[in-house]
Amino acid sequence: MAYRVCPWWLGYLLISPLRRMQYRPEQVLAAHVREGMTVLEPGPGMGFFTLELARRVGPGGRVVAVDIQPKMLARLKRRAQKAGLLERLEFRLAQADSMGLADLAGKIDFVLAFAMVHELPSAASFFAEAAAVARPGARLLLAEPVGHVKKEAYESELQAAGGAGFRVVERPAIRRSLAALLEKS
Repeated sequence: MAYRVCPWWLGYLLISPLRRMQYRPEQVLAAHVREGMTVLEPGPGMGFFTLELARRVGPGGRVVAVDIQPKMLARLKRRAQKAGLLERLEFRLAQADSMGLADLAGKIDFVLAFAMVHELPSAASFFAEAAAVARPGARLLLAEPVGHVKKEAYESELQAAGGAGFRVVERPAIRRSLAALLEKS
């Protein structure tokens, strides 16, 4: 699949209240994120899910938001500050070929990969990096939009995840998405 990154200005559409008609972050995340967890969110954009993740991990948890676009992270930081959640978030600027997370090896409890793996140059590299930072038993929710990602490409992503040590434990229903809950062995 071609490597194509969502332009930063599209982030405003992705945090639009209209998007909540399709996805409700609290419903998508309710079964997966608890207080005290350390969560990785690659490609958070301007934080459609990030702020809810920060609410769910509580003051004792942490959300690591990683993006390759400084403007996305700057706007996310501003939104988090306005929501009073800034102290629960860590912002990292990634490179196109690496999230730069070696210092988090074995510390991540949950990874939210929502509508972003298809934008990466290598799904296999992404899942290998996610597996390296995930503790044994950590979960990863992979969701891709049906309008952008064909079923064959999604299955290829799942194979890459399997090669990195993740196994499918559930296929949750997420509106207009191909979705799987994975667990690191």
